[in-house]
Amino acid sequence: MTATVAVRTLCEFAARTGDLDHRYTPAPSADEGIRGHQSVQDRRGYGWKSEYSLTGECLGLRLSGRVDLFHPHRGRLEEIKTHRGDVSRIRPHQRALHRAQLRAYGALLCRQDKRPSLELALIYYDTGNDRETAVVETARAEELWQELEQLCRIYRLWAEQEAHHREQRDAHLAALAFAFPEFRANQRALAETVYKNAVKGGTLLLEAPTGLGKTLGTLFPALKAMPASGQDRLLYLTCRNTARGLALDALARLRSAQPEPGRWPLRVLELAAKDDACEHPDKACHGESCPLARGFFDRLPDARAEAAQTDGPLDPPTLARIAAGHDLCPYFLAQEMARWSDVVVADVNRLFDQSALLHGLIRQNGWKTTVLVDEAHNLVDRARGMYSVQLSQQRLLGLKKQAPTPLKRALDRTARAWQTLIREAPAGDDQPVFLDALPGPLTGALQGLVSSLTDYLADHPPDLALQELLFESVGFLKLAERFGDHSLAEFQRAGRGRARLTIQNLVPADFLAERFEALHSAVLFSATLTPGVYHRDLLGLGSEARFTTLPSPFRGHQLQVHFTPDISTRQAHREASLGPIADRIARQFRARPGHYLAFFSSFQYARQVSETLARTAPDVPQRAQQPGMTPAEREAFLAGFRQPGGQVAFAVLGGVFSEGIDLPGDQLIGAFVATLGLPPFDPWHEILKARLQARFGEGYAYTYLVPGVQKVAQAAGRVIRTPDDEGVIWLIDDRFLQPQVRSLLPSWWFEAG
Repeated sequence: MTATVAVRTLCEFAARTGDLDHRYTPAPSADEGIRGHQSVQDRRGYGWKSEYSLTGECLGLRLSGRVDLFHPHRGRLEEIKTHRGDVSRIRPHQRALHRAQLRAYGALLCRQDKRPSLELALIYYDTGNDRETAVVETARAEELWQELEQLCRIYRLWAEQEAHHREQRDAHLAALAFAFPEFRANQRALAETVYKNAVKGGTLLLEAPTGLGKTLGTLFPALKAMPASGQDRLLYLTCRNTARGLALDALARLRSAQPEPGRWPLRVLELAAKDDACEHPDKACHGESCPLARGFFDRLPDARAEAAQTDGPLDPPTLARIAAGHDLCPYFLAQEMARWSDVVVADVNRLFDQSALLHGLIRQNGWKTTVLVDEAHNLVDRARGMYSVQLSQQRLLGLKKQAPTPLKRALDRTARAWQTLIREAPAGDDQPVFLDALPGPLTGALQGLVSSLTDYLADHPPDLALQELLFESVGFLKLAERFGDHSLAEFQRAGRGRARLTIQNLVPADFLAERFEALHSAVLFSATLTPGVYHRDLLGLGSEARFTTLPSPFRGHQLQVHFTPDISTRQAHREASLGPIADRIARQFRARPGHYLAFFSSFQYARQVSETLARTAPDVPQRAQQPGMTPAEREAFLAGFRQPGGQVAFAVLGGVFSEGIDLPGDQLIGAFVATLGLPPFDPWHEILKARLQARFGEGYAYTYLVPGVQKVAQAAGRVIRTPDDEGVIWLIDDRFLQPQVRSLLPSWWFEAG
């Protein structure tokens, strides 16, 4: 079996040596890199070929790649590398890697076109200043091929090992047995749906109700589909950290169910956040500062080989142990192993944010990848956060007072730009105002500030405050370059010296569409994805994406759903609603004592009903969620559900206790939801409504109704968690009886029997 490898991957494996160096040289995002390449290619003119495909075989390796620019008549090949700031800041080891890649392309081109020599040019393109810097050389075909052979010798043994691993993996997955003798009710339908979607290469929004066993029910068929359709990688992405553990547990359970559990040729990696994995958070990521970065690439081959042969998942503790044995950074060892793992379990930002590792690897290697997104109802809000950024005047002014001399000029200019914005922005006192365009003077000043900060931090010891200012400024500039009707510019004075300017994303589809297009297949699943068209539109899934709802394993007789046509929780009716809501809670508790959750739109509303209940029904025990609870306080709150006797626990809808918690059996026998969960009708949401109406024709539904009722369904879904549970839900607001609202609630709630 001849191994296939991309030229860039070959060079990154075989030509990198020396220190890890992530010095303060802000790199362009993937999107900026693409646009930078296009900018250079567009200006070349007649006779140039862009994205020129190359293939060839060297020492048994099948090599492939695409040259950025090639002029056949001039015999000139150009490789474009985008960067920001002074080109002299690009480190020697980075330049050496770039040159190795260029010369590998040159070797293939000379062999493919039978050329005796070639002019080679590295084009460093500064995306911030639209400036090219060319490094040109002429090379003979023989020397280029000799260098390519040397790289292939280094890589070939690893490639053979990986090819053997792939054969074993595919054979094992083709015969994979389920983790239990039988599927749960409707779990087989879930597995069949996921399998067919993966094999066909589709995009599927899958509403799979609680109780189906979604983690195993999606992982098992996705693994089975890998050999069936020649897939390279499987990504299991979560919106909450706790869900990563559930995925790893499911994979461990699958392994233990196999005839030979000791033989498990499946490399599983868990990616953790840098803050959780970094051993030296006080040091910068380069060899002159961090001992684990010094000589990183010289020691990486042995650590990589050990990690590849490790029995069991490459979770953070395992990677930390391996890294410690080789004096390496565990975070960047995990980044390396993302290239060689079959299954990656990670947060959604590793695929979808601006500089996502996994998206870059998929594009670089042409991987045929399936993605499973758990709790996908959270992805719209998570993606909006990924493509939003806030600038703080206070941060800048705080640093300006004690800034090093080389930075004073850039900081002063930026401070003046802030003052210009404050003076010229529409009056709004301390309330947010929305701008039609980003302020040009401030954006221009930030570009100069980024350049000055980059130069200063490259030559001085790490400074956390300056680093945070740099990252904030770079993040703002990246989003400013793509500012459009998918985002909103919000300015708020917030007091003297405390102004803020925010780019808030409204429609993440404009950023996510290309991420989904790069995938072979995707399944986004959750218990609450109705209506599917909402998620399809806002996530940029395309018109071919399908939406499917699977039957619930639960039956209507397990759940009593009550409406209150005589109670309104609208703002104008809040005071009048306190007594009737407290009375409903008291009567339900007395009829069936036990543990209940009562959800409200705010802490204030919850406290008002709680006080009314305490006054009118002192016999009903109660407790309440408090603002800003610590992890220990949250755990104690949950532990209260395991105590005998029962209580009514007051909580806020959309908070930490309204989803992601399991309270089976008598731990929770009912829920009161005294709100539709609608976002506030403020100027921000009204602008969002107008944008979504113009784009999709569903302004009110997409802004208010769907997100609100989705939170209601998630919160009320805490009541029935197993086939043996029985409980009650009180939907306290007359609007729950409206057909448009009721249609968004889980249909099995209203099924007879």
